[in-house]
Amino acid sequence: MATSPPFPTRPPSPADGALRHPHWWQRRWVRYGAPSTLLALSGLVILALVRRQTGTDGFLVGLGLAVLPVPWLIAAFRWLDRVEPGPWRNLVFSFAWGACAAALIAIVANSFATEWIATSTADPASADTLGATVIAPVVEESAKAAAVLLVFLFRRRDFTGIVDGVVIAGTTATGFAFTENILYLGTAFGTDQLTGDRGIASVTAATFFVRIVMSPFAHPLFTVLTGIGFGIAALSAERRPVRRVLLPVCGLLLAMGMHAFWNGSATFGQYGFFAVYGGFMVPVFGLVTWLAVWTRQRELRTVRAELPAYVLAGWLGPGEPFALGSMRARRMARDYARHHHGRPAAREVARYEGYATSLAFLRRRGRAGKAGPDFAVRERELLAELWRRRHVARPALEYASRAAAPAPVYRPAVPYGYPAVTYCAYNPYRT
Repeated sequence: MATSPPFPTRPPSPADGALRHPHWWQRRWVRYGAPSTLLALSGLVILALVRRQTGTDGFLVGLGLAVLPVPWLIAAFRWLDRVEPGPWRNLVFSFAWGACAAALIAIVANSFATEWIATSTADPASADTLGATVIAPVVEESAKAAAVLLVFLFRRRDFTGIVDGVVIAGTTATGFAFTENILYLGTAFGTDQLTGDRGIASVTAATFFVRIVMSPFAHPLFTVLTGIGFGIAALSAERRPVRRVLLPVCGLLLAMGMHAFWNGSATFGQYGFFAVYGGFMVPVFGLVTWLAVWTRQRELRTVRAELPAYVLAGWLGPGEPFALGSMRARRMARDYARHHHGRPAAREVARYEGYATSLAFLRRRGRAGKAGPDFAVRERELLAELWRRRHVARPALEYASRAAAPAPVYRPAVPYGYPAVTYCAYNPYRT
């Protein structure tokens, strides 16, 4: 039996919160308005800078080509996040930060640093090489990591593990690569306009092949290492602050090192780029992809292992742990609700699945002694959300459990009904 610090015996009542006025920075319009304004201003500035450097025609060509890999990358990260889907606002913020704020920081800082080195050393060629292999990886990975840090600090309930870190980091890097590709492709198109090159021999075609066809995963792969560091830190106990700080820093340093190695591949000789791509980038990409998919499957096993305790307490139906631990059964439950009750019912089932998954992860952290002091309050909140949607979700999930698993499902002799407070809500370690 796991042990942990004592939890509060009751959730705070509305009257308690009514006596405390939030600080001005905690108000809703400040929390949403300030980041939105910052990102909008950054977007306008980066738009002007990129258009000024590429020209209108180059900007439009770069935009049309750079957008091609974005839907595929976002879909891949969203698929990875389907076990416990995070709010869309987190993904929108991450993508906007990468495309606007991080890109603006990178352009300004990289240009300033490269010009300063060139002026100090009177060697522009060395300054460009140093800027690409040292300055750019440090600046760009730090700027992208800021988005992961902000979500980790201010959306802590949505950031519970490695998958969340991978999704937030990858989405941020996708936005950054989108803006950077517009700049590179637009500049290449402008060069072709001056030289008269066309077709497959053009600079635009070569840039498109390298950045869009061969390595659309490059920037997401770098920043995902930072996200993994934050994800492991999220799984650590709060009483280990040094570990929770060092892990993200180690992930960031790995991202910078890999980025520098990739940028420096052009200096390794005629075939240096292809050697680094085939011998390093592709294997690391495969390893990180395997880790992300394995973690996703591990999350499903956690759901199947932790939720039966709530079946015994009467909160969940007998077949729900199996159905909630299978992506196929989840989809069948949503389809069942949509077919019999319409799209609103399907959305309610999807929310039910997300809350139940969060409950399983919360219980796992509690059993490992890693839950925070608000464990009992958070557990009651999640159970209340499930109970509110049980009339729609329970029949759909029971149907899915029978349809996806022909073998009989174990049904404990515990009647349905609103459970007494002595069950899991107040004793999470009772099995």
